[in-house]
Amino acid sequence: MRKSLMRMTLRQLQVFNEVCDLRSYSRAAEEMSLTQPAVSLQIRQLEELVGQPLFDYVGKKLYLTEAAEALQRASRDIFGRLENLDMQLSDMQGSLQGQLKLAIESSAKYFVPHLFAAFKQRHPEVNLTLTVVNRAQAIRRLSDNRDDLTVMSMVPQDMGLEFLPFLNNPIIAVAPPDHPLCQLERLRLQDLEPHTLLVREQGSGTRKACEEFFKDKRVHFTQTLEVSSNEAQRECVVAGLGIALLTRHAVNMELTTGVLKELPVEELPLYRSWCLVQSKSKRQSPVALAFQAFIRSERAQISGLVERFSGKLPLTPATR
Repeated sequence: MRKSLMRMTLRQLQVFNEVCDLRSYSRAAEEMSLTQPAVSLQIRQLEELVGQPLFDYVGKKLYLTEAAEALQRASRDIFGRLENLDMQLSDMQGSLQGQLKLAIESSAKYFVPHLFAAFKQRHPEVNLTLTVVNRAQAIRRLSDNRDDLTVMSMVPQDMGLEFLPFLNNPIIAVAPPDHPLCQLERLRLQDLEPHTLLVREQGSGTRKACEEFFKDKRVHFTQTLEVSSNEAQRECVVAGLGIALLTRHAVNMELTTGVLKELPVEELPLYRSWCLVQSKSKRQSPVALAFQAFIRSERAQISGLVERFSGKLPLTPATR
């Protein structure tokens, strides 16, 4: 090993990772409560130890060099191992401590916090870092090994992933109560075609599931309106801009209060499963392993979540 690499400090790697994540010296300085010259100095010293430049500016954008990408992978592995060591030491002392890093598809954000709350009751010293993404972003984060675990619905089959299905993800059609389709007792999917369909952005798991479903059923919508979040999509339906296919978890409150109505489409709900996903080659921390074990063993609690999100029970924090 090069002797110069042995002189790297963890602080330098922390600063480097912040610049990589934010693609900005000034934003990294602000995030770490440092001055920009201090960040620049740390990166310059790191480049001297590596023997190669780490960043390139093209226009006003900061790009990682090949050396930076290699260093980023190594530094994440180093910090991951240190976190793992901290958790193991805590475990030896009789308590599970540490950080659980979860990336979740946006439709899962309505129930994952309740699931983690139930887990935290058993392990109060575990904290959560929660990143909400669409499906395309979740796949990129899996490739980059950014998180302990990922919650997603449609798991890629070509990435060497392990996954545990643990909760149904029903996708339903919704409309405002005064919509003409709400006056009908039974509908076929083809009956929706003449109406404007609100769809999520490219990269959304719900959009991908619906597009595959429409193709299979030979249904084609000529009038669509793209909306970039569940919340905006839901509000557009409330405003009367169109109908939408949404996961029931995202519209439970609106269905319960009557702001929206579920359309009685014979071919729906479209069921997919929420899955807990990780790379087969990933070495999991004690906290991640404990969370996986909790998901596997607590089927009753997870079933309770389904009941609450279906509107059959009041939405209250999960209990042990």
